[in-house]
Amino acid sequence: MDTQAKQNILNQAEENNVKFIRLWFTDILGVLKSFAITVGELEDALDGGMGFDGSSITGYQDIEESDMIAMPDPDTFQVIPWSPQDTRTARMICDVQIPGGEAYVGDPRYVLKRALERANDMGFDAFNCGPELEYFYFKDSTSAMPIDQGGYFDLTTLDAATSLRRETILALQEVGINVEVSHHEVAPSQHEIDLRFDNALQMADKVQTYKTVVKEVATRHGVYATFMPKPLANENGSGMHTHQSLFTGDRNAFFDADNQYYLSEEAQAFIAGQLRHAREISIIFAQYVNSYKRLVPGYEAPVYIAWSRRNRSALVRVPVFHPGQEKSTRLEFRSPDPAANIYLCFAALLHAGLEGIEKGYELPEPMERNLYDLSPSELQKLGIQSLPADLGEAIKEAENSELLQKALGEHVYSRLLELKRAEFDEYRLQVTPWEIQKFLPIL
Repeated sequence: MDTQAKQNILNQAEENNVKFIRLWFTDILGVLKSFAITVGELEDALDGGMGFDGSSITGYQDIEESDMIAMPDPDTFQVIPWSPQDTRTARMICDVQIPGGEAYVGDPRYVLKRALERANDMGFDAFNCGPELEYFYFKDSTSAMPIDQGGYFDLTTLDAATSLRRETILALQEVGINVEVSHHEVAPSQHEIDLRFDNALQMADKVQTYKTVVKEVATRHGVYATFMPKPLANENGSGMHTHQSLFTGDRNAFFDADNQYYLSEEAQAFIAGQLRHAREISIIFAQYVNSYKRLVPGYEAPVYIAWSRRNRSALVRVPVFHPGQEKSTRLEFRSPDPAANIYLCFAALLHAGLEGIEKGYELPEPMERNLYDLSPSELQKLGIQSLPADLGEAIKEAENSELLQKALGEHVYSRLLELKRAEFDEYRLQVTPWEIQKFLPIL
């Protein structure tokens, strides 16, 4: 770290009366981990990082090789606005290293950095992402009891969480995160706050911060915020529609004025890559057993592998181009949910798209019909596949995926599969109340 960057951070800490610094990093499932150091340790941490035991972190190292270093990223120093005024706390997001200073291959942030390097090598300076994270407010973490009965875009007394959202947005702005729009979502007690797009690495860091802020503000108001994909059986689940574009310098590489859809050859191949590899990377963007309860026809979550311009039942949507908005040309990948590991999710999406560009995949025609209205035989005739129906099917797809192995690296790939197999095995052993109610009286 250069001397000026280090001095800037030390100055900020002093000016803001910071007493503690929380060092953040992410485990293989996307769960934020953190430990605190005093401000007196900050200079040493900026010089050489801080050691911790990696064997206790999900998906990291075995106990015999567990020494890890959390190296703070100088661009991520941020005072936490809800910390007490007299003993302010700041946070820094860390890159995880092994002793000696090499990047740790099991760090999800490193996996995303590698994906961005591939994009750079192919001539793209920036991979911009704009995720739309939905979530629920419940009375507590033990039962899915909504706190309001509002619906999509409602502005009524039913929307009891308006002040919660407002306070959350103000807190996000205080930590330097720009919010584009917020509103009540379709299901009772379901909400959405959309962030202004940014380069993928900065956006992934922002998403981790965003989720923490949402939960923190909820806790202060005595309620519980959850990013669980499908907590209510007969309501829409929570998605994370992800807008993406590639830039070279100041030019949007996805725009082409001469194409009927205003999509460049790179954009078409990028979309084709995400469509072709969607099944094998679904273990990343829909990583939990519960994720597949959301990915069913009829609840707005797209399961059919196709693209369109206006049709939200397709996996990929390309928002309609408006003259003068060349830089806004983008694709929206609609199946991820907000419980995904955001670093791995962006990395897998980017690799899938770049594979399409590198190998010249051809983009099929858009599907502008409502895909939920088509019968299985009609879908088959049109050659439209579905995403995996459950985590077990997603695991099988991932096991045969060269792309995923390349995207994640051997360590993360094998550890993730191990964790997901264990989760699915545990799930299959459960006997649910639905089964007892349905089958016990008649069998």
